[in-house]
Amino acid sequence: MNWAYPFSWAELLGAIFFLILYAGYALRTRRLAAPLGQRGWRLGWKLALRLLYFPLLLLALLGPAYGVTQQPVRTAGKDVWLLVDLSRSMDAADVAPTRLQKVKAELSTLINRFQADRLGLIVFAGDAAVQCPLTYDQSALQLFLNTLETNLVAAAGTDLAPALELALARMSATPQVAGSPARVTALVLVSDGEDFGENLEPTLRVLARSGARLFSMGVGTLEGARLPRPAGSGYLKDARGREVVSRLNPTALRRLAEQTNGQYFELTDRRNEFPLLVNALNRIEGQAEQVRTVAVADNRYRYPLALALLLLALDILLTIKVIRP
Repeated sequence: MNWAYPFSWAELLGAIFFLILYAGYALRTRRLAAPLGQRGWRLGWKLALRLLYFPLLLLALLGPAYGVTQQPVRTAGKDVWLLVDLSRSMDAADVAPTRLQKVKAELSTLINRFQADRLGLIVFAGDAAVQCPLTYDQSALQLFLNTLETNLVAAAGTDLAPALELALARMSATPQVAGSPARVTALVLVSDGEDFGENLEPTLRVLARSGARLFSMGVGTLEGARLPRPAGSGYLKDARGREVVSRLNPTALRRLAEQTNGQYFELTDRRNEFPLLVNALNRIEGQAEQVRTVAVADNRYRYPLALALLLLALDILLTIKVIRP
């Protein structure tokens, strides 16, 4: 016989707590019965009943498993590329503490929600690079995510095209198992939408033909915020000496999502739509890669649980007058 859950300190403490409480209940009943010249011995019937169903409940909680059953296991999944903008504008503080720090926290939660899928990380500004290739290892991806800073890429304006082109190149380079359907791919583009690149249309047409769905997350506010200097003293200024203000520009991000059958979401100082993004990604069905039959131990917790509930019902229905006036 095997156990679905090992006997731990929690179960032991629960049993000890039960015995202490019940011993206190018995002593209290005896103390109340003594002035009336009674001994409260009828309590023994209830004690025996409860000492039967409590261990049965504990046994059901541990999950006794014996025998094996054959169950089909379907392995499925999808590839999710995270494209994160690391341009200087992501240091703006209109989304506290900064746009990038807030994005890192939300992406960390998102990664934990997709344990059965492969995730990869691409960072970009004026150019793009693969920070972490597609992997099932969420802990490794978390390490890469934690290291993201705007100084990881060259100081240049945001260009969305290189990141999308790199994701397309990685998609075409992903090997496919002969006879199996192509894996479903989703792109999550996280940026403030300030695109200083040239023509995005050719890349957008190729992306639409690839079948990949793009979900864009606009980060920032329409009012915008000033950009701090890398050294931390003052704010960036343009050629005319005016402080640079970065604002959320959702137009390009919304268009990318619409033309790839995806969705556009926003992360602002008043609204966080990352949970909606997670739900949208969950609704994408991964393709079946393999169906196989495995032998698994049959958890027989139902039998001790049913017997314990029956004895519990008997305990409730069976009333015994312990102290007679």
